[in-house]
Amino acid sequence: MALKNVLIGSPVPRLEDRRFVTGRGRYVGDVATPGRLFAVVVRSPVPHGVLRDIDIAAAGGMPGVRAIVTAADVTRARGAVPMIPLRQDSSPDFLRAAQPVIASDRVRYVGEPVAVVVAETAALAEDAAERVVLDIDPLPAVAGIAAARDRHGPLFETIPDNCAGTLHGRRGDADAAFARADYRRRETFRIHRHTAMPMEPRGLLADWDAAAGRLTVHGAAKVPFANRRILAGQLGLAEDAVRLVEDDVGGGFGVRGEFYPEDFLIPFAAKCLGCSVQWIEDRREHFLATNHAREMECDLEIACSRDGIILGLRGHASIDLGAYVRTTGATPARSLAQFLAGPYRIPDVALAVDLMLTSKTPVGTYRGPGRFEPDFLRERLIDMAAKDLGLDRVEVRRKNLVTRDEMPWRLSSVTPLGLESECDSGDYPDVFARCLEDFGWSDKTALQGRLVDGRRHGIAVGCYFEGGSPGPRESAMLRLDQDGRVSVHVGSSALGQGLETVMAQIAADALGRPLAAIVGVVHGSTDAVRDGFGSYSSRSVVMGGSAVLAAAETLKESIRAAAAAALGCARDEVTLDDDLARSASGATVRLADLAHRVADAEGEFGANARAYSYGSHAAHVAVDLATGHVSVLSYVAVEDVGRVINPATLHGQTVGAIVQGLGGTLMEELVYDDEGEPLTATLADYLLPTARDVPPISATALGLVPAPNNPLGAKGGGEGGIIPVGGVIANAVANALADLGVEPRELPLSPRRVWRLIRDAAHEA
Repeated sequence: MALKNVLIGSPVPRLEDRRFVTGRGRYVGDVATPGRLFAVVVRSPVPHGVLRDIDIAAAGGMPGVRAIVTAADVTRARGAVPMIPLRQDSSPDFLRAAQPVIASDRVRYVGEPVAVVVAETAALAEDAAERVVLDIDPLPAVAGIAAARDRHGPLFETIPDNCAGTLHGRRGDADAAFARADYRRRETFRIHRHTAMPMEPRGLLADWDAAAGRLTVHGAAKVPFANRRILAGQLGLAEDAVRLVEDDVGGGFGVRGEFYPEDFLIPFAAKCLGCSVQWIEDRREHFLATNHAREMECDLEIACSRDGIILGLRGHASIDLGAYVRTTGATPARSLAQFLAGPYRIPDVALAVDLMLTSKTPVGTYRGPGRFEPDFLRERLIDMAAKDLGLDRVEVRRKNLVTRDEMPWRLSSVTPLGLESECDSGDYPDVFARCLEDFGWSDKTALQGRLVDGRRHGIAVGCYFEGGSPGPRESAMLRLDQDGRVSVHVGSSALGQGLETVMAQIAADALGRPLAAIVGVVHGSTDAVRDGFGSYSSRSVVMGGSAVLAAAETLKESIRAAAAAALGCARDEVTLDDDLARSASGATVRLADLAHRVADAEGEFGANARAYSYGSHAAHVAVDLATGHVSVLSYVAVEDVGRVINPATLHGQTVGAIVQGLGGTLMEELVYDDEGEPLTATLADYLLPTARDVPPISATALGLVPAPNNPLGAKGGGEGGIIPVGGVIANAVANALADLGVEPRELPLSPRRVWRLIRDAAHEA
C-alpha cells in the first residue's frame, strides 16, 4: 500500500502532552523499587590538586549509611578505574585527556566525583557526604584559555602545553585567496561559557538482580544503546545482561544522556550492594557536573573582492574544553572547523582549532554545537566587511549564497579526523528572500540607528544551515497487537521533541490506517528494538522515521501472507483496508484475528550522507543607551526542512530553540574566577529567559526542497532555530549603535557589556 500522506504534514496535536499536563508523566525521580537506597556524590571543592586521602570514618559510622565508594573500591573490584570513552570524533590525542569515572590521585575541576555515599534516605546520604574529609594539596589552576596557553598547571604531565589536540578545517587554498583579495579584515571574537538548563536534571536508578545476573538502569536518555555498551564493558557484563530504560525526560538539549561518571558509579554501587540505588542530581550539581558548552575565542580573517564576493576565510580558534575530553567533547571543535563558511559560496577556507584543557567542568554538545559559534563569527565579519566596502549587507549575502544549481556543495575537510561532508540540497536564496519579506526589511530599514525615547533601533539578518541526521543507521519494530492495533518501537529517544507523535504519524500513513490504530510508541529503551543509535544532531525523524517506514513495509507483507492463508488466496491478491484484509473476491478477515500469525516486523534505515536543513533569521532590537539593555522587539525565522512531518511540533522546536539562543546571547553565562572557582552555581546567578523576555517570534517552515537521501525527504529541524541567533542579535546591536562606532566582538551582550561598549565608544570619540 502506498504512503497516503494523510497524517504526514498535518499539525497533529502532541499525543504525549496529555500525560504531561495531567501529571501522569513518569520521570526517573518517580521510579521507586522496594528497599532502594539513595546516593549522593562527594565532589571536589578544589579546581586542581593532588588527592592525598579520603577520610570516610566519620561518615561511614553514621546510622543508615550503607556504603561509601571511592576509587580504591572501584580498583579492587574492576582492577582499575575505568575511563569515559569518546562516543564520536575520537582521536588518539584526545584519549590522553580522558576522564576517570572517579578521581583517584588528582582532581582537575570543582565538581569532579571523589566518592559516593549510599544511605537509607537521601537526607542521610547528604548528611554523611558532608562528613567525608578530603585531603587535597592544591595545584595551580588553569583558569581559562590564556592560562592554558601560558602552560599553567599543566593538568596532565603528558600534555605539557594543555592542548589536547588541533583540528584543521580546509577547503581550497585560503592563502592564495587572501593574496589576490582586494579587501581583508581580521578580528578577534569570543563566545562565553553557557549550557542547557533542562527542567529535569539528570538522575539514575540502578537495580541489580543477583539471581538473574541482570542490571536495570532507569534514567537513560539520548543514546541508551551506546551507554549500555560502555557500562556493560566497564562492569564486565554481557550487553544483554544490562537493560537501560528511558522514562519520560524533562528536556535534553544535548547535555542529557551522555555517559557521565555517575552512569558508572550508581550502577557499580547497586551491583556491589546487591540492591537498588537511586541518585537525582540537584541544580547545583547540574551547574558543576553536567557538560558545559560554547566557550571559545577566534582570530578570524575575511577576504573579499571590491564587489563583495567572499573569496576566503582563515583563522585560528581555541575551544575551552574544561578538564577532560569526554564522550562528545571534541564535536563542537570539529563542527566549527567544518561549518565555518556556512551556506555561503566561499571557495577557500582554512581554520585551525585548538582544544585547550582548563580547570573547569568538561564541555560537550549543546543544541547546535559548533554551529552557533561559527555563525556568530562569520555573520559579524560579513556585516563588518559590507560596511567597510560601502555595500548593502543584504546584497553581499544574497550574491554569496550557494544556489540550488550548485548542489551538492562540498564543505571543509577536517583533519586528522578525516571527515568529509557536503550540503545535499536546497534553495538558500529563495528562503533568504522569504525571510526578508516576512520581516518587512525594506520598511524597517528606516529604523536603523534611529533614536526613540533613549533607545537606538537596529535590524539584522543572517543565514545558516544545520548539518543533521548522521548515520550510520537506526532501527524500528512494529507489532500487530491482539486488538488489531499496532505498537511502534524505535531506537530513537524522546527528549521532549514530540517523538511519539511524529513516529505515530509516519507509521499510520505507511500502514494506511488512522492515527487511533497506533496504540503507542515505545522509544529509547534497550529492549525496544535489537539495536538503536538514539536522538542527537536532529536525526530522530530522518533516521528513526525512515526505519519505521521500512518496518511498516515488512509488517504489511507479513499481514498479507497471513491473510492469504486465512482467505485461501494468493498474497498479491490481498489488499489492506484499515483494520481489514480483503481478497480479490471480496472476502475479509480482521487484522485482530491475524495477530497471532503475524510476527514482529523489524526495519532498519542506514545512511551516511547528512541531510542539511537551512534558513534565514532577522531581528529588530532596541538598545537603551543609559543601561545597555538590549530589547528584542521582533524576530523572524524562515527555514526549509524538506518534507515537514508535523508543522506544529516543528514550530514548537524552532521557537523554543530561538528563545534558548536569545538566552545564550543576552543573559546566560557560566563565570569562573581567576583561580578556577565557579561563581555561578544557582539560578539566582545564572539568568534564564522568562515569558517576559520572549519577543514576538514568527517562525515559518517550508517544505521547499525534499532531502534526496532518505525516503521521507525530511531534514532535521530541532537545532536550526538556535544556530544564527548570536550573530543576528550582535549585528542588530551593531546596526543600532553604528553612529557610535560600536562593534560587538564578544558574547553575551549583557547590559553591562553593551553599556561598556557605548561608554568606551563615547570616550574614543
